[in-house]
Parts: sequence; structure tokens; C-alpha cells
Amino acid sequence: MEQVNNLISSNNKTDLKHAFMDACADKEFKDFVYGLKIKEEVLIKYTSLLEDAFVEHKNCLNCKGLGSCKNKVIGFKETPIENNNNINFEYIPCERKIKEDKKNKFSENITLFEMNKNIKEASLKEVFKDDKLRLPIIKFFKEFIDNYDKKEKPKGLYLYGSFGSGKTYLIAALFNEMARRGVKSALVYYPELLRNLKSSFKTNYEEKFDYIRKAPLLLLDDIGAENETPWSRDEILSPLLQYRMEENLPTFFTSNLTLDELEKQLSITSSGIDSLKARRIIERIKQLTVNEKLVSKNRRV
Repeated sequence: MEQVNNLISSNNKTDLKHAFMDACADKEFKDFVYGLKIKEEVLIKYTSLLEDAFVEHKNCLNCKGLGSCKNKVIGFKETPIENNNNINFEYIPCERKIKEDKKNKFSENITLFEMNKNIKEASLKEVFKDDKLRLPIIKFFKEFIDNYDKKEKPKGLYLYGSFGSGKTYLIAALFNEMARRGVKSALVYYPELLRNLKSSFKTNYEEKFDYIRKAPLLLLDDIGAENETPWSRDEILSPLLQYRMEENLPTFFTSNLTLDELEKQLSITSSGIDSLKARRIIERIKQLTVNEKLVSKNRRV
């Protein structure tokens, strides 16, 4: 009986080896399996599964994107891994999947309020460095990134200047870089935010305002372009800035107005002129930010 069992075992090994050698007639398959650096005697036992893994390997080589992935699990490749003279077949994410996951993860760290979604594509690598007027801002960004993890957070930026010079893009590029480092932020188109908050009094006003108030990084985009009212100045902007100043939360602004021009605009409402309240807000902005001017050719043209 033992001789019979040995004969059957021998025949099985022979059959497995023949199947493996037949599969290796395909040079690409042969290069694939021997490239795994696994002993041939182990490979021979898994010919069929190795052929499946090879198909997925080829799919990845010819991949045009996750949307056209032909593998059994989209974005993953069945990969042979040796384990104690056996082979485990594990699903390993492909490079495209890893990049997509990283992109999605960092995108989750950025919240947009009435901002163009394309702003999430802004990148410091794409910042125009041919304009010398941008160099102080780029230097500021580098120092901000280097110092952000210190106990005393760095100040934000009040960036003002000509229309279309790229103010919003620059700050969005910084926020995207911080998002990749795990820092959450909110980018807010300020004039539209005010209208949005006013229309949400009976729904989720407190939730929206609280989220913006507490965002680790905040951009108030195009401040000064709104229609000024005592409510927007005294019930929204003033307590928002006061909280962020007390909590040491970096706050950024873009505007077409200088701080002096913004102070004048904030002082004038439909209820009259209130220079004192406007002055208090400007002082808070000065406490929160470094003041930089950006005058450049219109990059939107």
C-alpha cells in the first residue's frame, strides 16, 4: 500500500511539474514567476494560481486608470508572497490606488464654503515663481509650514492686491500642502458665507458658524466685497476673529482692499458710521496676520 501511495505522490509531482513547465513556455509568465525569487519546487505547486496572478500583473502593466481596472478587486493586484515553503496570494493596492487614496484622504482635510472645487488642485509646485513680488509670500509659506507644529502657532496672512493676481490660489496651495500633512482647513468665500448663514437661521446656522470658527486653518476670501451690515460686522466677523485670536488659530484673508480701506468700509453700514467697531476688527486682523501686498498681472486672462 505504501508503494502505491508513493507512486501516486510521484505521479502527482510529475504532473505538477509538467503543468508548470508548460506554463513557462510563455516567456513573460516565466520571467514573472522566477522574478518572485521563490524556489522552483514551491512555484510548481501553485501553477494555476500563479497564472491568475500573472493575468492581474499584466492588467496593471497596461492599466489606463482605476476606471478601466480589469482585476477582480478594482485597484488591487493579486500578489504571490512566499510563506514557509508555501505561497500566500494577497491583494496589494496598486500605485494608482495608493495615489487615489492619498488624494482622497488629504481632500477630506479641506472644507470649501462657496468656493470653486478646482481650488483643491492648487499646488505650491505650480506657483508662478517668475514674479519677484511673490517671493516674500513664498518665503512666508515656508516659514509657516516649518513653524506650524510649534506650541505658539504662526500668524496667518492678510493678502491684498489687484484682481486676478492669484491671491486665493496661493493660499489654497498652502492649505493643500498642510492638508497633506494632516491639518484640517476651511476656505470660505466670505460674501456668500454671510448670505448662506443668514438663510440658515432656522436650520443649521450654529453648526456652520461653529465649524468655521474652530477650523484649525481658515481663509476668509474676498473680505470687503460684501454688503456691510451691523449684523455681519458685529455678530459674525467680530466674534469670529475674537475667538480665533484667543485660541491662537491661524487665520488668512484675501482682499482687494488695504487694511485702511477695509476699516473705512467696515465703519459704514446702513445704520450709519461706527468707526470704533471697525477699528476693533482691524486691530484683531493685525493681531492675527502678517500684512502682504500682491500686485501682479491678471493670471485669469
